[in-house]
Amino acid sequence: MANSYEIVRTGEMRRSLEQSALAGGGDFAYTTGFMHGVNRTLGRTGIGVYEMVTAPFPPYGPVCTDTFAPGPVYPDNYTPGVIADSAFATDTYLGYSGGDVLPFIPGVRFKVFEMH
Repeated sequence: MANSYEIVRTGEMRRSLEQSALAGGGDFAYTTGFMHGVNRTLGRTGIGVYEMVTAPFPPYGPVCTDTFAPGPVYPDNYTPGVIADSAFATDTYLGYSGGDVLPFIPGVRFKVFEMH
């Protein structure tokens, strides 16, 4: 189901724009990188729909692993971490500690108390 949600998550789009900007600059990222991102997003979404439809029938492994990674894709400059929650909080005096802020919104990369 994660692949079918790619059209909303836009991980392939963000990664394609980032990689195109690194390889060819800003103009290349806004044109070719955008089209490459749309192509990969629609491809991963189609694979997700195909996997959901064919899930009851064998074989049960991921498909198209030569072209697409089996797991979710993130840009190289961001990997999600632990959500800021009282269960993971280490500072009881402030009332909150580090972690991702609004991690369910695509493109949000703000972290509280980033230590790395």
